[in-house]
Amino acid sequence: MTPPRAELLVLSHRVPYPPHNGAALRTYNMLRLLARDFNITGLCFDRHDAATARLGLQARRDGLRPFGRFEAYPIPQEASRARFVWDHARSVLTGRPYTWYVHDSAAYRVRLAELLRSQRWDAVHVDSMDLVRMLPLVQHVPVIVTHHNVESALLRRRGGAYLRFQANAIERAERYWLPRVALNIAVSPDDAQAFRALAPAARVEVVPNGVDTQYFAPGDEPQSGCVFVGGTSWHPNRDALHWFVQEIAPRLRARGVPAHVTWVGRATDAERREFSRVEGLTLTGYVDDIRPYVARAACYIAPLRVGGGTRLKLLDAWAMGKAIVSTTIGAEGLGARHGETMLLADTADAFADAIASVLRDEGLRRRIGAAARREAEERFSWDVIGETVRRLYVVAEGSAV
Repeated sequence: MTPPRAELLVLSHRVPYPPHNGAALRTYNMLRLLARDFNITGLCFDRHDAATARLGLQARRDGLRPFGRFEAYPIPQEASRARFVWDHARSVLTGRPYTWYVHDSAAYRVRLAELLRSQRWDAVHVDSMDLVRMLPLVQHVPVIVTHHNVESALLRRRGGAYLRFQANAIERAERYWLPRVALNIAVSPDDAQAFRALAPAARVEVVPNGVDTQYFAPGDEPQSGCVFVGGTSWHPNRDALHWFVQEIAPRLRARGVPAHVTWVGRATDAERREFSRVEGLTLTGYVDDIRPYVARAACYIAPLRVGGGTRLKLLDAWAMGKAIVSTTIGAEGLGARHGETMLLADTADAFADAIASVLRDEGLRRRIGAAARREAEERFSWDVIGETVRRLYVVAEGSAV
């Protein structure tokens, strides 16, 4: 007799469909892998996203239907400016992370309590420390927390008094909860090491970000110029755009490299007007499919100075056989080898030199691109990563961790 499938309750800070950004991509693919072994029930917050709002909530839930049953609940502050201000104020008054109050939804908590009472769960998967508010409610069940970044470190890198306050609040939550859940999943060895330093007693394992190597594949289009993929609503991407325009682009022009740069991803109308005046730069805004833009570029750039986790868009570019020029921070967690699978540069001068080398040397470009494709296939294919996920989540007779 076939043993019954294990039951997994998934708590997510977003509806991860369509898988159009880093967090959604990772969550979507983790669900796809976990659905092979678990019956999944998911409670998601319906985070407003202008890029996907046109699909409607029902279509986004339908996109997850192959993996299980999913419900979605609004984030209270998105409908109320007063609630938004109050959430910040409560965070300051109590010392709790701001995200505790962002996700303080009575409707969500009531439904969670109903599910916990109505059946037995083998495990609860919590999608990031953003949902720290829910951890006290599920601590009697084996809990797996997947961490997209070391959130406290990410905020601390950005600086500013209020962000430092939030970094400290999140770090306190990380120190408290990391050893109190059954398993913490980090996306890179660097992140795992940071978590172990915060909480030596915590169980931390690495499940790297992955890429669909069939969907993202090399093409044979004519190639020229550079491309970056990432919306400006995310601070590291916005900082990268400003650094590129202010420091790197002028150095490229001084080196006689008039490369056109296509910046792919969500941007405000004001940003697109502002940067339309920059010679050789195009901001596309949100696009449904990044592949044509990446395929046509001779060089993929990642001038990121703020980081954490691993960059899924760089994995996409690797799978497409692209020569990448990145900062060390931008390539964190990938195990990139300078001069072999990627060029790494941390100053504006070095970054401009690296771009110039890739654009001028077709042999270098082809060699790095071929090595990049091998890295994607051998280390970061979701099918390869799936074996690690199954090992961590499932033991004999379908029981979880």
